[in-house]
Amino acid sequence: MKVGYKYASPSRCTQSNNQTTLGLSPDLSRDEKVSFCGKLKHPLLFRDAMLMLREIVISDTRKKTKERTDYFTWLEEEIDRRVKAHKEYMPNVREALKKEMDSFDFELSRKKDEIAQLLNIQKNLQKQIDQYDAWKDYYKIERDFWRFIKDRDYSLWFVLDPVITVHNDQVSFEAFSVDESIYGCLSVSMNEFDLLQTPKLGTTNIDFSAKLEKEMQRFRSYTDVTLSVNPEGFTIDNDIVPEYIEKKIDLPETWIKGFNQVSSAAALSGIELELSPSDMYDICALLRKKKEKKSPRYMKWILEPGKRVQIVFEPFGTILTLNAIYQGSQRREEKIWGRRRWLVAEKLIPLAKAFYVRILGFGMPQFIRADMGTMQMTIGFSSWSSNDWVKGTAFNIMAGFTGQGCYADIYRLMKDKRCLSIEEISGHLPNEKSDKIKSGVGMLFRKGEGYFDIVDDKVRFRHLCNAPIPKELYEVSDIEMDVQKISKLTFDNMTVKYSRQQEFIFTTTYKENDQSSLTEIVIDQDGQITKINCNCQKFKRGERNLSDPCAHILALYVASYKLLKLKNLEYDKEYKINDIMEMLL
Repeated sequence: MKVGYKYASPSRCTQSNNQTTLGLSPDLSRDEKVSFCGKLKHPLLFRDAMLMLREIVISDTRKKTKERTDYFTWLEEEIDRRVKAHKEYMPNVREALKKEMDSFDFELSRKKDEIAQLLNIQKNLQKQIDQYDAWKDYYKIERDFWRFIKDRDYSLWFVLDPVITVHNDQVSFEAFSVDESIYGCLSVSMNEFDLLQTPKLGTTNIDFSAKLEKEMQRFRSYTDVTLSVNPEGFTIDNDIVPEYIEKKIDLPETWIKGFNQVSSAAALSGIELELSPSDMYDICALLRKKKEKKSPRYMKWILEPGKRVQIVFEPFGTILTLNAIYQGSQRREEKIWGRRRWLVAEKLIPLAKAFYVRILGFGMPQFIRADMGTMQMTIGFSSWSSNDWVKGTAFNIMAGFTGQGCYADIYRLMKDKRCLSIEEISGHLPNEKSDKIKSGVGMLFRKGEGYFDIVDDKVRFRHLCNAPIPKELYEVSDIEMDVQKISKLTFDNMTVKYSRQQEFIFTTTYKENDQSSLTEIVIDQDGQITKINCNCQKFKRGERNLSDPCAHILALYVASYKLLKLKNLEYDKEYKINDIMEMLL
């Protein structure tokens, strides 16, 4: 999707005595002309949070391709060694071969002279042609330029401008990493500002350049900082307004889809642990201290009710005991991969009052929320560094955000109210069913017209792009169509069993192309999936976990989620759907 940004001037910091104005230029190509001006009460806190957000934008934890210089060095040495051995042990053979080769070399040299003469003629002709070719070096120069920028300053090579949204109660800044595995959202409460003018609500992109980053690093405690979002731009020292800046960026489809899938994942229920800054420091310190060189590379969280949380770091086997106490009712173990990405939260340790870690289950994303008082930083990690938000689980299906629903009504409601919980949306639309409302909210997310605020557990209105997202990026996917196709069959054939470990075991059978498959999901009392299995070929060929589910597993999860509140079930007794319906009636 090609998007053009237009700014009245570059974003810039202006200083006068002890007064600093952080001027952010909004995108003028949007319909909503967002403006904001307020004096920050904690400028250093805002500075560090924004600098961390930029680190998320330029973050790329994908495996880098290694150079093969060592191999070619070895190859040359090996050739020299074999040549020396040949000279030492086969002198007679070499002498005979040399005589024969000399005769061939003489004939070859004669042919080479003829070829050289022809090549010189060709070369002269090519020079004459190149003299009239104006574009002969263009592509080479362009490649060399971008390679130089990428090697010297990756942040200049590829940066997608952050998205800023002015709400009634806060100002939020959203960003996505280059490798599309980390999502960041900085929420700044209106209580943080002494407003100098009435804000104009809306969403826009801001010009956040590397130069602006360096100017923000100069914030000090003795300076007063004013945050200004001004559509008219900002003048330079001689009061001459710079010309408009235009950027044209080809947004990757996975970037847009991933941005929207984050909201669906954030709406899922999971375990939330409260960690102190010292706990987060211990985790980051251990990650800094030890560098793994072999598999497995994960940290296993051991959660026992009423006891301190323990983390096992593999492959070292190191056990870290945190001060946090697990308040859940059931023992569990959770594995997390891509753990080094957690280091992006390291700068927030001296600023945060507490960290809240939300774990959604095996193979699922994780969210870290840093509570900094009037500011909240939410960081979302995909299940693996190499697994972005699109390659993995269809989170919108798991959250029940499938189909169109009453999208049009929800869009009008959210554009007016700006921020509502799903329960409040249902209250404003009493004639709509809950599944239609969830489907409408899901379509709002997929079209980039809203996001889920994990801090308040509310849906917030915002336009991700300055132009409508193409239909192919939000239309119903193949796996979603498969889930809808087999949903009724799933529900009719579903059985549930309640184990002595207080877990719900849901099973169902499918028959497709004369082949039967058995699907099973185990869900604990916290609503988390602890085990999945399916006999279909798609699931067997994939990762065999929630990072790559099949339609059967997703359909069974959607059908079973409504039955997790069943009570008075006998242990290890299998209930069919008819038995369950009789119990509910």
